[in-house]
Amino acid sequence: MNDSHRHGCNGRTAAQTPSDPHAAGDPAALRDRIAQAVRDVRATTPLAQSFTNFVTINLVANAQLAAGGTAAMSFLPDDVIDTSAISGADYINVGTLLPFYKEALPQIARAFHQSGHPWVLDPVAAGIGATRTAILTAFKDYPPTIIRGNASEVIALCDMWGLGRQDDGVSGDEHPSTRPAGVESVDDVESATDAARRLARHMAPLSPGGQAAVAVSGKVDLVTDGDRIYRLPGGSALMSKITGAGCSLGGVTATYLAVAEPLTATLAASLLYNRAGEIAERLSDGPGSFQVHLLDALWNLTPEQVAASEIVVAR
Repeated sequence: MNDSHRHGCNGRTAAQTPSDPHAAGDPAALRDRIAQAVRDVRATTPLAQSFTNFVTINLVANAQLAAGGTAAMSFLPDDVIDTSAISGADYINVGTLLPFYKEALPQIARAFHQSGHPWVLDPVAAGIGATRTAILTAFKDYPPTIIRGNASEVIALCDMWGLGRQDDGVSGDEHPSTRPAGVESVDDVESATDAARRLARHMAPLSPGGQAAVAVSGKVDLVTDGDRIYRLPGGSALMSKITGAGCSLGGVTATYLAVAEPLTATLAASLLYNRAGEIAERLSDGPGSFQVHLLDALWNLTPEQVAASEIVVAR
């Protein structure tokens, strides 16, 4: 690591200073911020550290590098906490658990909360197993800045945190009961809208800068800051045919969180992946070559191409 990764006492860059929350409703301003986030990552190569699924750790690191950032991987709590002083943001993925994670991950989350360090959570397979449930439940009091998962994971996490019946101004019916199916979703994205908004509203006052975001991946991705809802069409079905597409998107989301506020970072990372997936599918002959072309597309897409992506504003 060199001094270009030192962004102050808590690893945050000036670009993460919270923007005017009302400006996020201006489509042109939002696209400008998305393009700027892509430029800032390419210009500053921010360090985003990961405590991630060791089955997919290689793709996570390569995707962060291809997007323009810098990667660091660790599974030691003290190492992760110490390195967070020089990382712009961190990424935690709860896939493929080991026994010590039950104590290590809540310890890390608590330290991030105390230092005001931003981080991204991928609640892989939320709802399966007592250990995973204990870890994810412990994050309620020390929540991430961004959550990225599939619809079933987002709904399950909202249930774990007991947010389903809060009088928080979120309209709509209570989300239906769900069941986990490994790492695959058994719910559609729309059914997770209410849960995503409740999670973001819970996270925001406990997050650096008072802002948070939740991304729900699916045929049409959904991103919310708890108030506004954005739908992002596109991407590729081949994403589900390689190991680690979602995990690597979580790592790249942390890369963008190192330079931008949560909503912009989440939108920028999701749009980058949708466009890269489309390009990779056109060029590939199957899952193996798709992964190679995906990394190339992450590297070659321009800020203007990412920012010009279709964004459907629901509110």
